[in-house]
Amino acid sequence: MRREGSALHGVGVVTLKEVADHFTSILVVVLFVLVAAIAIVAVRGAIDQVKEVTAEDPFLYLKLFTRGGLLPLVVLLSFLVPLLAIGLGFDSVNGEHNRRTLSRILSQPIYRDALLFGKFLAGLFTLAVTLIVLWLLVIGLGLVGLGVPPSSEDMARALILLVVTIAYAGFWFAFALLISIVFRSAATAALVALGLWLFLTILWPLFSQPLADAVSTAGDVLGLLDTRQAFARLSPTVLFNEVVAVVLDPSVRSTQQSMLAAMGLALIERGAIPDAPIPLLQSVLIVWPQIVGLVAGTILLFVIGYIVFQRQEVRA
Repeated sequence: MRREGSALHGVGVVTLKEVADHFTSILVVVLFVLVAAIAIVAVRGAIDQVKEVTAEDPFLYLKLFTRGGLLPLVVLLSFLVPLLAIGLGFDSVNGEHNRRTLSRILSQPIYRDALLFGKFLAGLFTLAVTLIVLWLLVIGLGLVGLGVPPSSEDMARALILLVVTIAYAGFWFAFALLISIVFRSAATAALVALGLWLFLTILWPLFSQPLADAVSTAGDVLGLLDTRQAFARLSPTVLFNEVVAVVLDPSVRSTQQSMLAAMGLALIERGAIPDAPIPLLQSVLIVWPQIVGLVAGTILLFVIGYIVFQRQEVRA
């Protein structure tokens, strides 16, 4: 039987309805307030540290993201953004099943395609708005606390950080959406999503290094580091941290630089001045594969969820 009209007819209606539900949900509001409060505390600690740095530093505002009292803001984002995304998406589809509203929605002239696309776009829009507000809050606190305006290079690198963080949030929301499609119970979906997040974020980076050393046949140091990175990059958090390390520190010339420093080695390029900043475009090119990996992972998870959702039976 051939479908009539566009499969995406009604995406806008579903998106607006889901966005309204997100911004009026008590759980989402509590999560947003918690993230904003933690970010403000981290930025205040970073401002106190940055004030001790000479005003001649050309990248003063970037240190608001990489310095802090207990943990820098970027480290907090790598942990809190997945929690926000999972909190938004773990019951997106199974909640409709449990409330017996999915069959009523699909009885209207709305295809499953439009329903799933609308839910994904609404979640991504909500996360993007939250991160943009948080980004503006950090820049505003920097203006008040430091008393100097950011440079164009600072703003460009901070803007790239914002875009990458939205992509990182999109990955975890697509992951939560897939979990909500596979598991009908919201509690089970939440536990599975949080368990896999903890494994990919904390445990896998610890296990990946010995696994890489066990299977590596490279005889040189750089070859061994490549193998370790290839295993570790199965975690989206590792990809995000690599992008952050390069974009927010113009002196970093390779994603292996910190690993070499931990081994007591240094990366020296012919004709390069040590610790000299590199252009923004070169920093982006260094981490471009990681950025593409985050976007590709988001698309892959959404496609898998789309296929599973299309094959599921919906009963009244």
